[in-house]
Amino acid sequence: MTAYRLVFDHLLTRVDAERAHRWGFGALRAAGPVMGPVMGPVIGPALRGGGGISAGTPVSALGLRFPGVLGLAAGFDKNAEGIDALAALGFGFVEVGTVTGRPQPGNPRPRLFRLPADRAVVNRMGFNNHGAEAVARRLQARHERRTRSAGPPVVLGVNIGKTKVVPEGDQEAVLADYALSTRLLAPWADYLVVNVSSPNTPGLRDLQTVERLEPLLRRVRAEADAASAERRVPLLVKIAPDLDDDAVQSVAELAVVLGLDGIVATNTTVSREGLRSPETAVHAAGAGGLSGAPLRARSRAVLRLLRERVGPDLALISVGGIDSPEEGRVRLAAGATLLQAYSAFVYEGALWPARMQRALTVAAGGTP
Repeated sequence: MTAYRLVFDHLLTRVDAERAHRWGFGALRAAGPVMGPVMGPVIGPALRGGGGISAGTPVSALGLRFPGVLGLAAGFDKNAEGIDALAALGFGFVEVGTVTGRPQPGNPRPRLFRLPADRAVVNRMGFNNHGAEAVARRLQARHERRTRSAGPPVVLGVNIGKTKVVPEGDQEAVLADYALSTRLLAPWADYLVVNVSSPNTPGLRDLQTVERLEPLLRRVRAEADAASAERRVPLLVKIAPDLDDDAVQSVAELAVVLGLDGIVATNTTVSREGLRSPETAVHAAGAGGLSGAPLRARSRAVLRLLRERVGPDLALISVGGIDSPEEGRVRLAAGATLLQAYSAFVYEGALWPARMQRALTVAAGGTP
């Protein structure tokens, strides 16, 4: 057991989860100006296969070159405030958001909980974020800084979702809301993810039906093309693990028909089956999306379904319960193009991404 695990299990679990996240991420961002210049030259050659603390294997996907197969899932850096500091820890790509068209505070607190016995996290954050305009300004400023001095190599994904006050039953309003986010954010994103699968925005998951999803993805694709005329921004959709198998296959078929660049599978689950945590702890956490180890089996199953249906070429980003090199290898063998993590990063600490990236080198085709 690592020193971080001991501290986490015996100390950090006593601190409110959202407060602990804010403190930890704040410290990471504060160290960012030092970490970028110092760690960039170290991690850069390492990620290109030259040894070092992260030694990831570059992966070609979505028309991009990812410095490593493991990335950070959306939800950790909601407002694009610490991309390069996170990259300096060894993540090959960072997906920020979920960002909505308008700023919103999210759901009432407390809204983030840990279930340590399950290595799981429950959240009902509700897309709390600064809004697409503020995040776009931040990404533009970052882009201008990086043209002057390069930080650690990293691919940037931007995850967009529906503003809560937009009525889910008003199709035109929903399309306009996603279109606003796309226009503002696509120029700064290496890839764009349409999130229709969080359980914490009322009615959002209804957008996963093919009838609702097709016009939404077509609109986002058109807006992204118009906003980034000199390049094509890859477009993906993120789906829930709670879809039944037929619905998963329907989304897969739609992705192929529309020429999407990929699918992110999966988001959090509303299921509480098979948990080891005491019932009192599960009840205290309440409603919301569950992430972490309990999601592993369903996330694997959805990945296999998708790969069987979409064939070998469409990019699949697998996320949900990936907490060890062994699990990462299982996902890659099952057809994942790239991997993402969130809960394992929370439980294992800042040194974990580099360890994972290095351990996954062999599975991704590199040398240890």
